[in-house]
Amino acid sequence: MKIYFAAALVAFFLSLLFCFLLIPILRKLKAGQNILSYVKEHKGKSGTPTMGGLAFILSAIVAFVLFPGRADRTAIVALTVGVSYLLVGFLDDFLKKRRKQNLGLRAWQKSVFQAFAAVFAGIYCVRAGLSVLHIPFFGVSFDIGWWMFPLAVFVFLATVNCVNLTDGLDGLAAGTCIPFFLAMGILIVLRGENSPLATLSFCLCGSLGAYLLFNASPASVFMGDTGSLSLGGFAACIGVFTGNALYIAVIGAMFVLSGATVIIQVLYFKATHGKRVFLMAPVHHHFQEKGFSECKISYAYAAVTTVLGALCILAAL
Repeated sequence: MKIYFAAALVAFFLSLLFCFLLIPILRKLKAGQNILSYVKEHKGKSGTPTMGGLAFILSAIVAFVLFPGRADRTAIVALTVGVSYLLVGFLDDFLKKRRKQNLGLRAWQKSVFQAFAAVFAGIYCVRAGLSVLHIPFFGVSFDIGWWMFPLAVFVFLATVNCVNLTDGLDGLAAGTCIPFFLAMGILIVLRGENSPLATLSFCLCGSLGAYLLFNASPASVFMGDTGSLSLGGFAACIGVFTGNALYIAVIGAMFVLSGATVIIQVLYFKATHGKRVFLMAPVHHHFQEKGFSECKISYAYAAVTTVLGALCILAAL
C-alpha cells in the first residue's frame, strides 16, 4: 500500500502547485465561468475562473507516470480515454469563454464524442478479455463475454453525464469523487488485480484533495467541463476495466441521483405540461432552493459516498 499512498501524496503536492500557478493565469486570461441565469443563488459567482480541471487531472497523470513499472496497456487506454474527455471538455469551456455565454459545444456534438469513446472502450474490453463482472456485496463474479460491450457503452455514457451533472456546487463533484476514487482503489488492491489502475485511482484522489482547497465554498476556481467530463471518463475506465462496473452505481450513488433527478424532472415536466417534481434539477439545486448551504450539501454527498464505499470494502474483505 505504500506505493499507492506515495502516489497520492505526489499527486496532492503537484496539484497544489499547479493550482497556485494556474488560477492567476486563468484570471489574467479572464477565463471566468458564465453562470446560468436561472440559478439565482450563483449570480455572485460569475467570473470565477474555470478550467481548473487542468490542474488536478494533469497532476494525477504526472504523478502516475512518475512511478515506474505502473503502466500497462489497459492503464494507457484509460489515460487516453480520460485525456480525450479532458480535451473535449476544455474545448467546451473555451467556446463558452469565447462566446461569453454558458453555451459551448452543442449537445449533439458532446453526444457523438461520448458515444465514440464509449464504443471504443467497449471494444477494448471485449478484445482484451476484460469481461469479468464483480457483483457488489455477494462476493461472486461472472464472465459475461461479449455482453461486456453493451454494458461498457451504457456505463460510460451514464457515468460521464452523471458526474458532469454533479458538478453544480462549490466542492460538490470534487468532494464526492475523492471517496469514490479512494474506495475504487482499495477494492482493486484487495483483489490484487490491475494495480496500475489502483495507482491511478489514488493519484486522482490525491490531486482532487489539493484542488478541493481551492474549490470549497466559496470557490476560487471551478473545474469546468474540462474536469468533470475527464473525471467521469476516468471513473468509467477504472470501474469497467477492473470488473467493477456495477460498483460505480453503488459507490457513486450520488452521481446516479444527479442523473436520475434530471431525467425524472424532464419526463414529468413534459408529461404534465410544465409541472415539476423538484424545485430545480439536478437535486442538489433543489436542496439549495430549500435553504441548505452549499457546504452542507457537498458534505452530505461526500459523507454518503464515503459510507457506501466503506460498506463495499467491508463486504469485499
